[in-house]
Amino acid sequence: MTENVQINAYKRALKCFPGGVNSPVRAFKAVGSNPVFIKSAYKSHVTSIDDTSYIDYVGSWGPMILGHADRDVVEAVCKAAERSLSFGAPTQAETELAELIKEAFPNIEKMRFVSSGTEATMSAIRLARGYTRKNYIIKIDGAYHGHGDSVLVSAGSGVATFVAPGCPGIPDTVANNTLVVPYNDVKALEKCFEKYQKQIACVITEPVCGNMGVVLPQKNYLASLRKLCTQHNALLIFDEVMTGFRACFGGVSKIENVEPDITCLGKVVGGGMPLAVYGGKAEVMACVSPDGPVYQAGTLSGNPIAVAAGMATLRKIKSIPTFYCDLEIKSKAVEAAFKKAADDNGVRVALNRFGSMMTVFFTENEVTDYESAKKSNLKFFAEWFNQMLKRGIYLAPSQFEAAFVSITHSAEDIEKTAIAAREALKASLHAAR
Repeated sequence: MTENVQINAYKRALKCFPGGVNSPVRAFKAVGSNPVFIKSAYKSHVTSIDDTSYIDYVGSWGPMILGHADRDVVEAVCKAAERSLSFGAPTQAETELAELIKEAFPNIEKMRFVSSGTEATMSAIRLARGYTRKNYIIKIDGAYHGHGDSVLVSAGSGVATFVAPGCPGIPDTVANNTLVVPYNDVKALEKCFEKYQKQIACVITEPVCGNMGVVLPQKNYLASLRKLCTQHNALLIFDEVMTGFRACFGGVSKIENVEPDITCLGKVVGGGMPLAVYGGKAEVMACVSPDGPVYQAGTLSGNPIAVAAGMATLRKIKSIPTFYCDLEIKSKAVEAAFKKAADDNGVRVALNRFGSMMTVFFTENEVTDYESAKKSNLKFFAEWFNQMLKRGIYLAPSQFEAAFVSITHSAEDIEKTAIAAREALKASLHAAR
């Protein structure tokens, strides 16, 4: 009965949507199964349409740092909705949220609200090109910055999951303006700047990668990016859509003390609603219309409902003095649970963690870039994912995604996760024989 409910829902969706889903990574194709249809969520759990409860480590792909259906966020959204769903006009709430963001990211002197991370990165790149009057951009091999044409070249996340080398629909004239270098490889970046002298508008990177799985920067890597961009009059764009507010009230730029020219934010900053940000130095942002010639607009940018959710989320985080200390303790415990499960079963893994996001790579090698991430055992991950799902643990259905911990994950949740991880690895090993 339970299986039929899910299968019927999937069959119905297949008649309406490509692959039956509205984002490829939801399709579960990489793990050889069908997607789980969710009907509700509360705190650290999601509940499927067949009333199965799962401990959730997807967190709507990152924003649910307070857990699902946080009372204060829901209340703020309901109050805002009573005043209308959209105005298409300025509100004071937009400014209040912007002031909170500026407090967390002092290097964002001015910003523009948009509705998605893709819009944020796409607009940031256009701005960089307009400001520098150069055409080439540099991105990281395997990094995913949304589905904008310029950055879907050699992209990670969903593109990596479905093993697509590129994307039909992107003209060569667009793709050829994107230069690709490996993550953590300063020499490759230096060679790129040398070859394309005075032609590179920007370098865009996740300062901690989250879309080839979590991959951390090596010592001085980000500082080297900053130095090279300054030397060559190119802008440095940090895509902190995923990492922003995940380890501190700010982002990687704050932790590493490296200041980008433009920062892109999303996920947590919108509290789970469609809201994202790009912003940076006032001089650069002065190029954005109506102050400058670089055009970007959106009817729903700064939508009052999304702004209310984001403001309630950031205010609550800020109001709890021990928030990030408590979140770090929980995240460490989840990391330890995965590590112990692997050790107990004699399984070699590389476990990378940044704050409250992490990835278990099934590989004997250290994962420092996309090439090393691709050496992971994808077949074993798929088996382990399905074994975890059977045991009530909801993970991202791809080796190249992150697991997210929320402040509502309890000691009981983590203990159940530890038991499930150990049992799932044992079952996966048995299936592999």
